[in-house]
Amino acid sequence: MPSPPMSSIDQVLATLKPGMTVYVPGVSGESAALYAALKARPDTAAGLRFVGAHFPGINRSDYLGLHAQARQRGYFMQPGLRAGLLDGRVELLPLDYPGIYRDLRELQIDVAFTQITPPDEDGLCSIGASYDFLPAVWSRATKRIGLINHKLPWTSGSFAVRADECQALCEADGEVLAFDGGTPSEAMGAHAHRVASLVRDGDTLEFGVGKLQAAILAALSNHRSLKVYSGMVSPPVLPLLDRRVIDGRNAIQAGVALGDAAFYQRIAQDERFFFRPVSETHDLRRLAAIPQFCAINSAVEVDLFGQVNADSVGGKLIAGVGGLPAFVSGARLSPGGRSIVALSAATEDGSISRIVPSMSPNTAVALPRHDADYVVTEYGIAELRGVSLQERARRLIAVAAPQFHNTLSQAWALILKRL
Repeated sequence: MPSPPMSSIDQVLATLKPGMTVYVPGVSGESAALYAALKARPDTAAGLRFVGAHFPGINRSDYLGLHAQARQRGYFMQPGLRAGLLDGRVELLPLDYPGIYRDLRELQIDVAFTQITPPDEDGLCSIGASYDFLPAVWSRATKRIGLINHKLPWTSGSFAVRADECQALCEADGEVLAFDGGTPSEAMGAHAHRVASLVRDGDTLEFGVGKLQAAILAALSNHRSLKVYSGMVSPPVLPLLDRRVIDGRNAIQAGVALGDAAFYQRIAQDERFFFRPVSETHDLRRLAAIPQFCAINSAVEVDLFGQVNADSVGGKLIAGVGGLPAFVSGARLSPGGRSIVALSAATEDGSISRIVPSMSPNTAVALPRHDADYVVTEYGIAELRGVSLQERARRLIAVAAPQFHNTLSQAWALILKRL
């Protein structure tokens, strides 16, 4: 089947009708050219329902704000969605990654947009740095729109788009969404080395993005034969590749790459990167089959039972649970696997402990008390696997900031009386 003739983005937008559900990719798959075209023609968004996995702090486009009659179905709290929750224009679903993938797979999508590279001689196009959720919607979407971006890296992965699958192709050049996770502070070094001490040579790692995660990766420079199977990957892995700490074809398998232009060029040239959709990266059966699968994740707070809050502050939702539950469950089932929750013991000013007596009633718990194997702060490592309620509370208090030890101990004594 021949590829469709080229269209402009404006021509495609003119075909959108009120009541349609429109898939727009998130993370590094988001098209700056598409969003710019929508902003230039906001009436186009009237009556549309946008859907996609868009992340606070990474994706800053406000699809709901395009028009007073626009709607959005989302999975992570973002600043632009709060008002829509109150006026009924937002459907916020409290799902983890596998749940999001299933929801998108079952949803009727009228139009699906995706960035693609120019097709090769066989008509195949790469989808660049973001494989996560597109495969859930692509084959079932009524209309598929390929946004050809010459700046998109051609990556190796388990999914590709054929140009002749698209009902329309548009030239849509633009910089791939850049993300800077920040530079770790010197104070994070000791914390990161504690986490790194739990990683064994030969482990397959899962981790997120951010300063602490970058510090942890830097602390692994003397390890050997590591691999990565993760939802996201970012530039802090590059020194480990250059030192051959991580090595071998497809040694890094992930759903999304997040970084700068140089990083995107690297993932297109280095055979050690391979990309997969969420149906593969977060498949519990796949994770459980990986020996020594080590999941390293951050948290907002942990209580003395071992429950983990990963996405709310003072009862205010700031994100979503993402891939955390799947990776932790996979690590628990993996032969020799471990799950590690790493967090600072207190807020930056030291006024609030992030080890708390118990979760408040309005806190959204991301992990139940039986899931975390290790909780690591800058003050130590609390191993929770196989220990009693009293002992895990004692260990968690020991890794809290010292100024909170007495308060936490007194609170636990009261909790224990009520159990």
